[in-house]
Amino acid sequence: MSDLFERIRTALGGLAPRERLLLGATAAMLLVALLWFALLRPALAHVRDAEARVANAERDLEVARRLQGDLADVQGRLGTVERRIREGPKGNIFTTLEELAQKSAVKVESMEPQAAPAQDRYRETKVQVVLKQVTLAQTVSFLHGIESAPQLLSVKSLRIRTRSEQKEDLLDVTFTVSSFELI
Repeated sequence: MSDLFERIRTALGGLAPRERLLLGATAAMLLVALLWFALLRPALAHVRDAEARVANAERDLEVARRLQGDLADVQGRLGTVERRIREGPKGNIFTTLEELAQKSAVKVESMEPQAAPAQDRYRETKVQVVLKQVTLAQTVSFLHGIESAPQLLSVKSLRIRTRSEQKEDLLDVTFTVSSFELI
């Protein structure tokens, strides 16, 4: 090993000062390049990856907080609906709809029960209501009565068609109403 150092020293001693400076600069640049590619570049890549993971985690945390707020809002509304179901009046949905139709001066063409999906906690009763030749005001009044009834009723679907053969602004309206009871 000392023999190698002696040879390097002899070779460097035989070089002109300008050549030694050029060789030293080249060795320094080689050392800097080696440090850059071997140490600094991988370290900077790890830092960037860590920063990206932190940014992703912060975004995920913000999404989780927003979802937590949304969940609390939904749970609050669900609690309100469950309380309305528990404390609200119990009654036949057909009778309730007939009474609301009379208050709105609407003649119901038909009311047919519909199949409702089975639920664990609630029994849903669905009814399809068909109104023929009604005005928009009558329709709005009837639907508002349904939505604001003491018994929890919910309009699930609504289809309104104009009657083209008549000059009056009469509508044919079909909608589905659901009521809920605790099981």
